Amino acid sequence: MDAIGTKGRRHGAGPLPQEALSTPGPLVVMVHGYRFDPAQPRHCPHQHIFASHDAHPSYKARSWPRGLGIDCAGPRQLYGQIGGQRHGLAFGWGARGSIWQAHEEAARAGLALTGLLRTIHEHDPQREIHAIGHSLGARVILSALPALAPGTLGRVLLLAAAEYASVAEAALDSPAGRTARCLHVTSAENRVYDRMLGSVMPPAAPGDMVLGLARLPGLPTLRLDAPEHLAGLLAMGYDIAPPQRRICHWSSYLRPGVFDLYRDLTGRGGAALHAEVTGLTLHECTFTPPRSWSIPLPWGANAS
Repeated sequence: MDAIGTKGRRHGAGPLPQEALSTPGPLVVMVHGYRFDPAQPRHCPHQHIFASHDAHPSYKARSWPRGLGIDCAGPRQLYGQIGGQRHGLAFGWGARGSIWQAHEEAARAGLALTGLLRTIHEHDPQREIHAIGHSLGARVILSALPALAPGTLGRVLLLAAAEYASVAEAALDSPAGRTARCLHVTSAENRVYDRMLGSVMPPAAPGDMVLGLARLPGLPTLRLDAPEHLAGLLAMGYDIAPPQRRICHWSSYLRPGVFDLYRDLTGRGGAALHAEVTGLTLHECTFTPPRSWSIPLPWGANAS
């Protein structure tokens, strides 16, 4: 599905496919970040991180559906887990242009996502719907939350969220935000981008901070650069590689091992696992220096 203004349409054309409403099992909504646009074939997320394979030449093109245990079920772009127990909805939006344009467009895309989630939830209020979004994709999800009914979203994974703490706090304090189980995943590898966003996109209120630099009560933050967090995850059975670059905006989904965690967090037993991870994030942590420098800027010419 793609955002066309504040409305959602099937990629290519058409309304929400009936399969998305009638297929049983959890639904995972995937939302990309900056520099993608489903209307431009060269930058289409459905041929990149939302593809069912890792054949794209870009090193950042890790298949989210495959990582989440989901495979493409044919040309309709509906995704279904082997065995028919998990499905996904890839949500594209126009995230190109300047960072200011994409930031504004993310809020409009959030309204389009709201309509899609309302339709699915109203059709089957008992169905589990989870969401995972990277960078400005996290802003899209947070923009959708305040207009949703309580219980619409279950687990929400915000990867290196490009959003301010006050906006996230307001979203989490909404009826749907209070019933969702949210987790922010970040790392010092993303700190340069957090500071850049804070410098080019001033906050609405003095003292507000980008989520990656803030401590927001009520939003557990898993730090992939913290030895204590990595050790705790390893004890739970998740062997996530240590930081591999000093600066990387995509570490939260490129780091080996992370999708094993995301797959289980959005699975049927994800609520209990989320509680375990939340407990882990309550402890103070230190940071591991990454091994090398790499500075591919996300607002550069080839971020996608």
